[in-house]
Amino acid sequence: MTPIVTAFFDPATNTISYVVQEPEGMAASIVDSVLDFDYSSGRTDTSSADEIVAFVEAKGLRVEWVLETHVHADHLSAAPYLQERLGGKIGIGKNITIVQNTFGKVFNEGTEFQRDGSQFDALLEEGDSFHIGQLRGDVLHTPGHTPACMTYVIGDAAFVGDTLFMPDFGTARCDFPGGSSETLYESVQKILALPDETRIFVGHDYKAPGRDEFAWESTVGEQKTKNVHVGAGKTKDEFVAMRDARDATLDMPKLIIPSLQVNMRAGQMPPEDEEGDVFLKVPVNKL
Repeated sequence: MTPIVTAFFDPATNTISYVVQEPEGMAASIVDSVLDFDYSSGRTDTSSADEIVAFVEAKGLRVEWVLETHVHADHLSAAPYLQERLGGKIGIGKNITIVQNTFGKVFNEGTEFQRDGSQFDALLEEGDSFHIGQLRGDVLHTPGHTPACMTYVIGDAAFVGDTLFMPDFGTARCDFPGGSSETLYESVQKILALPDETRIFVGHDYKAPGRDEFAWESTVGEQKTKNVHVGAGKTKDEFVAMRDARDATLDMPKLIIPSLQVNMRAGQMPPEDEEGDVFLKVPVNKL
């Protein structure tokens, strides 16, 4: 079955969010939403999420899932806001508990912070399936970028988050806590084992050198032959050497500190203090 996929590009974070709808019906899912956040002022805004709300309402769609491919380190999730406005269950990979344990320590969260994934409505694992109306989705666990990364194969479309980028840009970094270039290579092979005609929808695009337009859709066949990091028969050893050397040169994403604190809570802010104010922590020399 071929889902109808509508992309929403956020230029501030180079993130692509998706509305995925069944071809004959009104059921839909939202994948990897964005809550706008201005770090310098500490202000949030729902403009990006409201574009999705307006689209869903104009089409008369019924949102059944609000899916996260992983705990994003480069943007805040708008999942709770979209759930409040449109409904749907918030889902993520069950290894979110590993991420919560890791970053609960980094951000010195107290015992009141639940590390069991209970902030999410559904914890998904390899082999699980779900439905968007008559449209079936299947779950692949594709860690390496983070321990909880998932690929959602919905009909003939695969939503890979940060595991793969466009073929001319390559693959995700693996140097965050819990990341592994060896594991990422193995996860990519799972995706490349899908039928060649499977559509690949990526989580970010930054325009590769020589390309003037943003892009976010390719196919398994294109990734196999053209991906500059893993295509054309690149070996695991070649990939690991390249990926580790490249990662050693990268800066941390500018929104990693607020993003992790919010996204490991399913998009919720940390609890208010006794005066009703919300604060995010900045760990010094921890990342």
